[in-house]
Amino acid sequence: MTITEDEQIAHVKSYWTYIKNINNPSEAVQLAAVTTQGHSILHIKNPSEAVKLAAVTRWGGALQYIQNPSEELKLAAVTQWGDAIAFIVNPSEEVQLAAVTENGWAVNHIKNPSDQVKILAELCKRYS
Repeated sequence: MTITEDEQIAHVKSYWTYIKNINNPSEAVQLAAVTTQGHSILHIKNPSEAVKLAAVTRWGGALQYIQNPSEELKLAAVTQWGDAIAFIVNPSEEVQLAAVTENGWAVNHIKNPSDQVKILAELCKRYS
């Protein structure tokens, strides 16, 4: 029995891990899964950049499941959840600033933050 794309979308919206039971899900099905639960990217082989972006926008921690993320993905992830910076090797200063803006305590995940990042982190800790 073959189920339609609309049925697949309905299934992943109700139970996001269902994505792992679908062979070659369409991008629409993948997007439905990751917008329901960012973790579902773990079960998607070769997701498109749009699917990756939707996943980290839903949950920044999904970044840990993405190999060689683009700068755009890194920024989206830390903007959603500052602590996602823990999954980034050598983040740019722009990414660091975005992370501590979202959560001043994210500075604890940054090796050798610049003075500007430290100052912004302290300000964001005080006013959060």
